[in-house]
Amino acid sequence: MNGGLKYGVIFLLMLVNTALLAQISPGELSKAHAHLEGLTNCTKCHVLGEQETTSKCLDCHKEIKALIDQNRGYHASVEAKGKKCAQCHGEHFGRDFKIVRFEQENFDHQLAGFKLEGKHAAIKCADCHKAELIATKSSQKKQPGTFLGMGTECTSCHEDVHQNTLSKTCTQCHSQDAFKPATGFDHSKTDFTLIGQHKETACIKCHPITTLNEKEFQQFAGLEFGSCTSCHDDVHDNKFGSDCRKCHNEFSFKQVNTASTFNHNHTDYPLLGKHFGVDCKSCHKSGSYTRALKFQRCTDCHSDYHEGQLAKKGVSPDCESCHSVNGFSTSSYSIVRHNQSQFALEGAHMATPCFACHKPGEKWNFSIPENRCVDCHENIHKDVLDNKYMPESDCKACHNNDVWKQVSFDHNTTNFKLLGKHAQQTCRDCHFRESDGIVKQQFSTLSESCENCHEDIHFKQFEVLGKNDCTRCHTYNNWLPDKFNHADARFKLDGKHEGLQCLACHKPTDGLIRNYIVYKFEDISCKSCH
Repeated sequence: MNGGLKYGVIFLLMLVNTALLAQISPGELSKAHAHLEGLTNCTKCHVLGEQETTSKCLDCHKEIKALIDQNRGYHASVEAKGKKCAQCHGEHFGRDFKIVRFEQENFDHQLAGFKLEGKHAAIKCADCHKAELIATKSSQKKQPGTFLGMGTECTSCHEDVHQNTLSKTCTQCHSQDAFKPATGFDHSKTDFTLIGQHKETACIKCHPITTLNEKEFQQFAGLEFGSCTSCHDDVHDNKFGSDCRKCHNEFSFKQVNTASTFNHNHTDYPLLGKHFGVDCKSCHKSGSYTRALKFQRCTDCHSDYHEGQLAKKGVSPDCESCHSVNGFSTSSYSIVRHNQSQFALEGAHMATPCFACHKPGEKWNFSIPENRCVDCHENIHKDVLDNKYMPESDCKACHNNDVWKQVSFDHNTTNFKLLGKHAQQTCRDCHFRESDGIVKQQFSTLSESCENCHEDIHFKQFEVLGKNDCTRCHTYNNWLPDKFNHADARFKLDGKHEGLQCLACHKPTDGLIRNYIVYKFEDISCKSCH
């Protein structure tokens, strides 16, 4: 082939391939996806026979898929969730086409899962979205400027000046308007509530600035405060013990109380029982021991532990009607008083401790609106016993308060009357079945067939139309075949046969795992036995 013809053929093939590509591809890919150009790469983004490409996009853009799976980030927001990738990110529009069109100035940052408030609302995007603050690097983002990989915790961008000694949730104390002062901090929620002069003391006097890990550090956690001498000098050199509060209080060191020599029995409220050991300040909270206090009712000092559960017409009885100053436990509420309520204690209920009914959880509950059995006890027959035998889930239709296992039920009201030996059985013998260690109830689903409870020891020899009727031969009084008459069988007993024992003809099988007596013979001719 000469040179001119050779190059002509090559040029013709190029024209054909170019035309073919134009027939298939709608346009040139963008720079980010340029490496996927070509017919052999189509299935890396497209699924054959489908127009949807989202699944293929997320196979490659794993960071976006991970955020969507965790319901985090912009793509999990109401604005983007459920949309197909191609609805926002077009392709095949040329190398210079921008797949991501992001207007920073108008972007609602709350859609990304982090609402900009306070100082955050005034700063520029680049102040936070910069390389050194990105904890999780994006494998797909080749060029700089990604908005992925930012954490939402304060310490993702800010230094933890407390050096991991306090909670990581900075907003418990600080706001986004300014780091100082810590407007959200409430000292009363700590183990050391500030009262008296402590409320006026500057924080720095108790929380000194030291150095930790070669950095300036103000200590807030781990301070000793078990006794006054943890912070204050004992001017009495331990002559009166380390508990300064026996004589002094937080309002003024010079204001000395005389509680150690004061006889409370001279007042209108003598201290008895547990009250005798209570700290004076627990009742005299104002710091003044001469200011009159209400004490006519227990609730003048104590909160209603039962939270109004025992109230009648909006008024709760005083605690002393059931409790004494010697202790909250035990209660003086008697069985006689209980029987005067809407639920009298009878039978086994009289031996039941109070907490079994009135303390189902951590707190006592005396406000029980109903008094049906199922309000306290589980209805174990639910969904297995016909409602007509247990109307309105009333256990007392069969059981009583004295002995739960003592059942009074008229079985004649069912389709299966209890006769003979059946009348001597307990309900559990027939209606509770154990299988693999699991007990299941059978009431409405229990079949009336003998085989449902008893084994067919005849191995279907007397089965008619797929069913066994044991009552053709047997009664409910015993297992003997009292009702069987050989004259009704195919082989009538006469002559010498009439005096023979049954076993003379009906012998057990031999060599089987379960041997049984053969009653029905295929061949009843003389030669079959003689």
